[in-house]
Amino acid sequence: MRISELQQKDVVSVSDGKRLGPISDIDINVKTGMIEAIIIQGNGNWKGWFSKGGEVTIPWKDLVKIGNDVILVRGQILQETIDTI
Repeated sequence: MRISELQQKDVVSVSDGKRLGPISDIDINVKTGMIEAIIIQGNGNWKGWFSKGGEVTIPWKDLVKIGNDVILVRGQILQETIDTI
């Protein structure tokens, strides 16, 4: 699978079924060549996972399934409102 194919999929939380948005970038460990995390654009209200400058970093270990159209992730997202992208 190519990175461009990953970026076309929406990221969805399995804990609440909310659409988190598309992948904007990935974090790769250059020593091992393994993907460490996916990065999605947040709206600034994120709490949970790792949030920095409007981006949300979701560790690779929190990915549950990569499907045809979506990527399912686990983890608690506590946010007042999630804007649909």
